[in-house]
Amino acid sequence: MMERHEHYMRLAIEEAKKAKAIGEVPIGCVIVKGDEVIATGYNHRETNHQATAHAELLAIEEACNKLANWRLEGCELYVTLEPCPMCAGAIMLSRIEHVIFGAVDPKGGCCGTLMNLVQDERFNHVSQLTGGVLEQECGEMLTSFFRELRAKKKQRKRAMGCNGTDETV
Repeated sequence: MMERHEHYMRLAIEEAKKAKAIGEVPIGCVIVKGDEVIATGYNHRETNHQATAHAELLAIEEACNKLANWRLEGCELYVTLEPCPMCAGAIMLSRIEHVIFGAVDPKGGCCGTLMNLVQDERFNHVSQLTGGVLEQECGEMLTSFFRELRAKKKQRKRAMGCNGTDETV
């Protein structure tokens, strides 16, 4: 089973790389039904100027369209970062059977870290949950992205004079 999870997580990592290539936080997602990838997604928040343009939500929308059904029963969702509250809610509401994620999210994770929305039995649907698949690879991709982003911001600040004007002009 772990070999299967790693295979599909690698596909999610490829989606995350697409996000990084366009300056987005590198988070990728694939949705699988049986042995077929039925949907993919990667972050588009900055590109689309949409707070809801998370990898999971974009993939869920694509999967619903492909299956012509809002119920994604029998589907597995693979995502490189533990889903946030919004995405965990969408996962629960779309009735995804199994959520598999890479890195934990200590600031927003709602699949076991801060809370566990997808397994809260008070809701009408509970998903299976597997975390930590290719965790180090998924986590390092995010860590290096934010490290590079901070370095770029620091360089821009140095290029600006103390009065906020660009000294390179």
